Parts: sequence; C-alpha cells; structure tokens
Amino acid sequence: MTSHAFVPAGFEAPTSLATDQFRLEPLGPQHNGADHAAWTSSIEHIRSTAGYPDGTWPPLGGMTLEENLGDLRRHADDFARGAGFTFTVLDPGDDDVIGCVYLYPSHSEDWDVTVQSWVRADRSALDVPLADAVARWLATDWPWERVDRCGR
Repeated sequence: MTSHAFVPAGFEAPTSLATDQFRLEPLGPQHNGADHAAWTSSIEHIRSTAGYPDGTWPPLGGMTLEENLGDLRRHADDFARGAGFTFTVLDPGDDDVIGCVYLYPSHSEDWDVTVQSWVRADRSALDVPLADAVARWLATDWPWERVDRCGR
C-alpha cells in the first residue's frame, strides 16, 4: 500500500459479512427508501453512538429522499473506486435496513482506516455486536493494520 492509496492495487474488497443477527452488503441506490427511513427514525440514537462526536450527522433537519439518494450514489462510487467502503446492515430475516458501516481513510496519520457504524434505535442491542463483528472482519479480510474504531 502506498502512502496515498487507501487499499493496495488489485485488492478485491469483500462484499459481504453475515452473522445470525445481521448481514452486510455494499450500500447503494437500491437501499434509498429503507436507508432513509432507518436513519431518520434514529437521529438521537445515532448521534449518541461512539464515532459521531461532533453531532453533525445525521443532520437534524434531515435530508430529502433525493438528497439521500445522492449520498448513496456517492458511497457506491467510492466503493467502486476503492476510495471508501460503505455497507448497509440488513436484518437477515427480512432484509430490512437496520444500520450502516463506513470504512474510510483516516484523517489522522496514526490510523489506516476509520470505522464508524450505527444501527436503528429499535435495534440498539446490536451496536456492540456489529462493531465487534466488523473489527474481527477487518482483522481477517481487509488490508489495514491500524484501525480507528472510534472509541469502540
């Protein structure tokens, strides 16, 4: 990995993680309605989750469905380019969106990647299991050694 590359050339990003409690797949425009409903129903819970210390996301005023779609397209483009990897967290029983995981370059030279995740307020019991499962996944399937788990 070079100092400016987020992942090594030729690295094929994993596209799924599955447990009995949730399933991850790359976030994309197809998740727009369910993603929007998930985070807008849980703004205060997400803002109280480790990794969201500045209180600017989610935006209190929300976003329109069209603005959310633009955000999802940006995340999908980042994934395709290897510039960042965002996953939707799905309920394995009904594929409903219950959260999100973000893997992006750190703003600090102390870390290779910053990992943030959230789940809907009505699934708050999954906050820690999700963060821990992602940490194990990063250690086995991803190229980074210095992982900023944002206090988790």
